[in-house]
Amino acid sequence: MNEWKQQRAWVEIDLSALAHNVRQIKRRLAANITIMAVVKADAYGHGAIDIARTVIAQGVEWLAVATVTEGIELRQAGIVAPILILGAVNSDIQVQAIVKWSLTPTICTIEQATIISKAIATLQPIESSPKIDPHSQLPTPNSLNVHLKLDTGMSRLGTDWQQAIDFFTQVKTLPYLQIGGLYSHLATADEIDPTVMEMQLDRFQRSVAAIGAAGHSLPLLHLANSAGILVSDRLHYQLVRPGLILYGLCPAAHLQSRIDLQPVMSVRARITQVKDLAAGTGVSYGYRFIADRDIRLAVVEIGYADGIPRRLSNRIQVAIRGQLVSQIGSITMDRIMLDVSQIPDLQVGEIVTILGRDGAAEITADDWATKLDTISWEILCGFKHRLPRISKS
Repeated sequence: MNEWKQQRAWVEIDLSALAHNVRQIKRRLAANITIMAVVKADAYGHGAIDIARTVIAQGVEWLAVATVTEGIELRQAGIVAPILILGAVNSDIQVQAIVKWSLTPTICTIEQATIISKAIATLQPIESSPKIDPHSQLPTPNSLNVHLKLDTGMSRLGTDWQQAIDFFTQVKTLPYLQIGGLYSHLATADEIDPTVMEMQLDRFQRSVAAIGAAGHSLPLLHLANSAGILVSDRLHYQLVRPGLILYGLCPAAHLQSRIDLQPVMSVRARITQVKDLAAGTGVSYGYRFIADRDIRLAVVEIGYADGIPRRLSNRIQVAIRGQLVSQIGSITMDRIMLDVSQIPDLQVGEIVTILGRDGAAEITADDWATKLDTISWEILCGFKHRLPRISKS
């Protein structure tokens, strides 16, 4: 694909690396465990449609998004796999869209369940989006498959685990709803200390056991996120929800040896000017860099409006021709400057790797996250959509 030849800067998505990561995840799972690929936030900035198509081709059966709009975008692109909405649903308009597009909502409270049930009752029988996987919908018109969420210690969405039986029973009695799944979310599975994770697992196990003991048939159960997949198969249940590891990054350094991952995203840009600067010359806004010697400077067409945090000014390196060079001066809205003194014959139009691998040189989202005291998830999601996503197989 030569689309990149027309761009000043772009995000490059390696779909073969993504397929590799799916295969590596499968190696950690029992044969009867289903994967739900988390493709919310435009697949962590990677481009949800291409990511979804690729993981489905690798045998992934479910997708998860954060919002109804994200689910509709996948449906409009022809994605027919079951899609779970991880966020809460609280309005009739959302329910109408969920039914129309055969999406599966998360129910966090009995109040939300009641809103959804009443909203469905007012709908005329409607046909769902064409060519939707039959496993993602119910055979009864205007009846909806839902997943219930328990709060086992994340203290975010969900009904308190100690109310699991009442929650499950009340939702089950509501018309137009069928409970297809029950899940919770782990708060500390990526931490070295397993105390909280074990507490959450115990709470989920007790909730599931109590629901079963009350005579209810258990639906699809899921608990493990990326870290949970790597930590213990006791967390896997019938379905797992990988997010970050799909995209080739590990949620914690101490877990890296447990899986062989390949980063899916690279960010590249072009040099638009090269010039010589004398010692003592200031560079960019605020003169936060002043040359201590004669240097060769390159201007690159990418900046904080594209997703390079300004706080990384004078703190990062990029790769050119397999060599690491330093970014200098304040990162501006549309451009960065580099000290390319070690590459005297550098030409306008040459490609700079902002994130990713170039020969022996590599810059990762983890590198940036460490410098910013944040997490790699935030780095990946930060690249704006004025940078085109260009996929390669």
